[in-house]
Amino acid sequence: MTDIFEKRGLRRVINVSGTETPFGAAPVRPEVILAINEIVPHSVLMRELQSAASEVIARATSAEAGCVTGCTAAGIVIAVAACMTGRDLGRVEQLPDTKGMKDEVVMQKGHEITYGHNVSQNVRIAGATLIEIGAATQCGVYQLEHAISASTAAALYVVSPLTVQNRLIDLKSFCAACHQHGVPVIVDAASVSDPRPYVEAGGDLVLFSAHKQFASITAGVIAGRLPLIQACVYQEHGIGRPMKVGKEGVAGAIAALEAWMTDDRDQARRELNARLQRVESQLKKIPGIAVSIQGTQIRLDIDRSKAPISAHGLAKALFAGDPAIIVWSQFAREGMLLLTFGKVTDAIADHVCERIAAICAAGSDDQEPVPNIGDAIADQLHNWPVALKRS
Repeated sequence: MTDIFEKRGLRRVINVSGTETPFGAAPVRPEVILAINEIVPHSVLMRELQSAASEVIARATSAEAGCVTGCTAAGIVIAVAACMTGRDLGRVEQLPDTKGMKDEVVMQKGHEITYGHNVSQNVRIAGATLIEIGAATQCGVYQLEHAISASTAAALYVVSPLTVQNRLIDLKSFCAACHQHGVPVIVDAASVSDPRPYVEAGGDLVLFSAHKQFASITAGVIAGRLPLIQACVYQEHGIGRPMKVGKEGVAGAIAALEAWMTDDRDQARRELNARLQRVESQLKKIPGIAVSIQGTQIRLDIDRSKAPISAHGLAKALFAGDPAIIVWSQFAREGMLLLTFGKVTDAIADHVCERIAAICAAGSDDQEPVPNIGDAIADQLHNWPVALKRS
């Protein structure tokens, strides 16, 4: 069998950063591959397939209904549009012109993040106006209530490790305040492993990725109240048309959620904890690096005055290898790296530890400043297409 990596000149990757889409998201689980193989040779009525998905999403999340979208970013656009148009097909066709509609979406300033593009752009694509409340590091319920007006169509709540993690409004309080004023809450929970707590907290439309923690192919899932889910489906005839999902995305999401419902999460947690302890015991031998287990991740705090390499230098050296090893380096400037081992085997975890130890043993005289993330992304775009291995 031809190896696609060799055939296309692609680098192999070990991803211990997470399940980000620039790195191909999570490895797809076998049940999903089987379901996709079963459906792709056939035609299907998408309304029926989405109805089947709704039943599974409802069972998996305890929401009233659900639908599948192209991705979570698309889901935000569709959810915002649904809250503005309801099930009025004339309004659906009118967007992004919002004349005559409630068209404001309230969001805490500390939730304006970027994950490839800014969350706020999803709101603006639908034609809505974003109303930011509070300061970047502090927000109160009184500010939320003050911002809600006759023009408020929805409120958006973002769940992400990139958001401010304290001094903002918690989701339950956020939902309670919005519901008191008749405002639906859209929850962007793209990378969560269990959407149920966000439905239970009061999210009217809870969005999550099928291709991250659920290990399907690229797709987004929206779970929520039936009338709003129906309004989301209406967007297929309007602004949601350019971001529609195919039959393979819907079938994959169904299979992934059904498999997730039968997973032995206690066993998986025990295996992950053992793997994290295994990694911790190997890496804590390296001087200048403080190793700790944080939830489902390994945190490395690198003291450049004692360690043989900086956090940025280590991340860069790991990425330059073959296979490339990708770690979460958003806070490399502060000397911190995060490693996620939930989607890899013990053997791969051992290999990552060996590479880190080897790089640190070799040392580095890296004195280059840590690049600004935004500028680094711009440089990558300027330098595309990249040279492939076969070249």
